[in-house]
Amino acid sequence: MGLEMEELATVLPMEAAASAAREQGVEIYPLSRYYFGAKDAPRAVETPADRALRLKANFAAHGLRTSVHGVLLVLPAFFSISAVQFPTVELFDHPHVLLLQVRNSSFVLPGGRLRPGEEDVQGLKRKLSSKLSVVSDGEGATGDVDDWQVGECIGMWWRSEFGAVPFPYMPPSFRTPKCLNSLCCFKECIKLFLIRLPMSRRFVVPRNMKLLAVPLSQIHGNAQVYGPIISGIPNLLSKFSFNVITD
Repeated sequence: MGLEMEELATVLPMEAAASAAREQGVEIYPLSRYYFGAKDAPRAVETPADRALRLKANFAAHGLRTSVHGVLLVLPAFFSISAVQFPTVELFDHPHVLLLQVRNSSFVLPGGRLRPGEEDVQGLKRKLSSKLSVVSDGEGATGDVDDWQVGECIGMWWRSEFGAVPFPYMPPSFRTPKCLNSLCCFKECIKLFLIRLPMSRRFVVPRNMKLLAVPLSQIHGNAQVYGPIISGIPNLLSKFSFNVITD
């Protein structure tokens, strides 16, 4: 009886949170309401080897790496927009997530690494501005960032090694006192936040990247193409209701 009461006490708040998320809803606007442009890339794209060396050096200097990324939802436009590419036939009433494609190969969510001591929301606003607006990453350091509406954290992942497949939970083997005290067993913590887009805004993307609007139905379970984090986004969004605005 006591165990059942404990389980019920745990389930009820979760159900209440999910119900509140459904009632609040997420408004999704068509791409025709947004404006798109391009800007010079802040730096050359790294090779995998160079990136691995940089990550190891940063870990040695600062410890656990925390990355924050935004999930931005839109509807496809009823006409062609050259700045945004659709990898499949448009599903006009189906939510699409905005992804950045690097070197015509890997797909990433807009975002990036937090600086030492930087808060999640402020750091994510800085990275979103550097990837999707005229503000560069350096300018964002002075507080000159766009007013992004960062919502709730919808998911977290952990990496034991850079380049390793992330876990959507903290593995039991990492819960030893040694690991929890020093975080030596973790190399990276990855957090996803839902971004609530306004009715209209301007997106400016670095020239070395492509902005893609990909339907949720295409990325669902498609870890082979999009990786385990992006392919799991539809599951994370299942607790929300969508208010699709087409006019």
